Amino acid sequence: QVQLVESGGGLVQAGGSLSLSCVASGLTHSRRTMAWFRQVPGKEREFVAAIRLNGGHTYYADSVKGRFTIAGNNAKNAVSLQMSSLNTEDTAGYYCTYDPAIITSSIPNQSGYRYWGQGTQVTVAS
Repeated sequence: QVQLVESGGGLVQAGGSLSLSCVASGLTHSRRTMAWFRQVPGKEREFVAAIRLNGGHTYYADSVKGRFTIAGNNAKNAVSLQMSSLNTEDTAGYYCTYDPAIITSSIPNQSGYRYWGQGTQVTVAS
């Protein structure tokens, strides 16, 4: 059974930095893509960043490009999200997700992922 556990959320001042981590267990597939999405109440879950753990290729939403960095450790089934230059619009619940078979064109779509963590809250204060 695949389980994803996020950590590292919290409260930060605008302009500050925060790092999120996600560790997966129960992975049996050789192909692994892990990603971060975020969601605010009343809105759709939004793609943030993704990484192919096998090859290291990364993908970013335009809104976070240059500010956020996703990194993965295939041996540890882990992914991190380093966030900098945070602003109030980054406030959201951040969710780690995993899929062994997602195609590139589906990476930004939440419907393409089968497994999700419980989420961790990030709040950016002005």
